Amino acid sequence: MAHVTSVNISEKKGTAKHEVPEIQLRLRHGIVGDAHAGDWHRQISLLAEESVDRMRGLLPQLKPGAFAENINTSGIALKSLPIGTRLRIGETEVEVTQIGKECHNDCAIKKAAGQCVMPTEGIFAVVVREGTVRAGDPIEITGEEEAT
Repeated sequence: MAHVTSVNISEKKGTAKHEVPEIQLRLRHGIVGDAHAGDWHRQISLLAEESVDRMRGLLPQLKPGAFAENINTSGIALKSLPIGTRLRIGETEVEVTQIGKECHNDCAIKKAAGQCVMPTEGIFAVVVREGTVRAGDPIEITGEEEAT
């Protein structure tokens, strides 16, 4: 079963994200207390633990949040989800809005390893249903947004 392996935030932009016991998702905001929260299309970032594990082959010291991801997952192929896919994560629900992103030229991981997985394997989402997310919470694909 797909599940959350860690939840991570950073209180200030430009600082590394760190693991926390739980995160609060809020509509039109994202994660309470995270520096990247706001009413935009990249409220939450998700990255598969399987992607991080491949990078740990090059950089064994990588910790949750090293790629600036808010939610690490296991058992779900995030990068293959189409935009508009909805995921139930514990008591919350999010909608995928973007796959990957441009990597910063000064990305410490890219400098150290020569590559970074976030630009091609990370995904971004907006909050559809508020609530709390914790490590161990199940993840379920609930469908795609209906066209109106």
